[in-house]
Amino acid sequence: MAAAGQGILHRRDPPGRPPQDGYGVYTFPNSFFRYEGEWKGGKTHGRGKLLLKDGSYYEGEFADGEIAGEGCRHWAATGNTYSGHFVLGEPQGHGIMKYGAGGYYEGAMSHGMREGHGCLVDQDGNLYRGSFHSNKQHGRGHVAFRNGDTYDGDWVRGQRQGHGVLRCGDGSTYEGQWHGDVFSGLGSMAHCSGVVYRGMWINGHPVARATRIVILGPEVMRVAPGDSFPVRVQLQQEDRAVAESEDGRVLRVSAGVRYVQLPAYSEVCFFRVDEDRREAPVQTPFGFECIAYPLSSPSPGSLEPGAPPESAGDLEAALTSDTLRGQGDTSGGLPAGARGARCPGDCRRARCGLAEFLDVRLGPPPPGYRPIPFLDGPREEKASSGPGGGPDPGTGTPTVQDPPGGSRPDGATGAAPGTAAFPGEYVIMVQDVTAPPFLGRTLPTAFLHLRVSEEGPGPQRPVPGEGPKAQDE
Repeated sequence: MAAAGQGILHRRDPPGRPPQDGYGVYTFPNSFFRYEGEWKGGKTHGRGKLLLKDGSYYEGEFADGEIAGEGCRHWAATGNTYSGHFVLGEPQGHGIMKYGAGGYYEGAMSHGMREGHGCLVDQDGNLYRGSFHSNKQHGRGHVAFRNGDTYDGDWVRGQRQGHGVLRCGDGSTYEGQWHGDVFSGLGSMAHCSGVVYRGMWINGHPVARATRIVILGPEVMRVAPGDSFPVRVQLQQEDRAVAESEDGRVLRVSAGVRYVQLPAYSEVCFFRVDEDRREAPVQTPFGFECIAYPLSSPSPGSLEPGAPPESAGDLEAALTSDTLRGQGDTSGGLPAGARGARCPGDCRRARCGLAEFLDVRLGPPPPGYRPIPFLDGPREEKASSGPGGGPDPGTGTPTVQDPPGGSRPDGATGAAPGTAAFPGEYVIMVQDVTAPPFLGRTLPTAFLHLRVSEEGPGPQRPVPGEGPKAQDE
């Protein structure tokens, strides 16, 4: 009996066999796996930890030899760690996945993938809350981007597709159709600049947006000194149709005087500009250069005669200033910050692709602009050629006359002496000064050739070799 008893004390499980019951440590025939924990009937059952040779592990509940129940698994290759419910060794049910590359997911899982409703924060800090399918955003969802943008709407296989609303951190809003993660289909954008576009989009671009500014009217507009005149503008698409789908683009009217006049066909040869007021000449599509010239208008808020044009920064401040909110020139549906902003006197917001400037008038020469006048009509002696086809300001002796005062050939009363522009060649310019530019693009400046003459708007003899050129589109 003693010998038998001693034999029982030394009996051990056969080598290579897993423990039957209780707590035990076992290295599987495939030495990649090692288990420490509870056993039942020779199977892992209860609490335990399964270690893999590459450093990965699972720690949690086991049932009948399978990973099942609540636990935590770590993947050494990716650095991912999942804590939650498992079924047959895979994450299934509710859990939290922390990604080694950054970010985490909390929500429903199925067969190791995101499935159902959950919340995903990616490595960049963008947060998505909504539906998932096959590990991707799918169905309805909301995302808050790190840059302040938000999106609410439909998703298909990880991309925005269907109907959705994008609210940008700068105040811009898009509502409409999406495809392949970009605007596509019918949609409306209220841009932070105050521009509103309603219409079709393709691959993120508005189909019917304006691409150029066109000033309506004759090729050369003729006016008498001191006369006011309207400037009517169209915003046109590539096919020259009016961009009726677009509202709110800010247009500014300004003027220039020909840098060097033609003495044979104009009463004014050129302006001598003080050195401290000189600006770089602007090339026009009419074959000559111009320098800035002031406008004078009786409309409230317009520039005073001789006032310098506003800088882009001044204009942007005026358009977004809190002091201007709630006043005129508004557009329904404009984004916060642009809603209620009133344009300066020399600016208008386009409506349905149209804008109009009324009572535009050239002012008198500003301080620093010293006119050198010539008698009207062809000169008998030609002056030497200078820049732009006119005489060199440093040569020749001009025949000076008194500045035009207020007598009109038709007997009408014009502007008082000293308040009107001298006869000569001028340019009206309409610029897109929308700030910030709509979708990052500013329209090219439009030009109108303006001729001021005592004869007024009646027929005038043409200037040789000076036909208007097509404007850049």
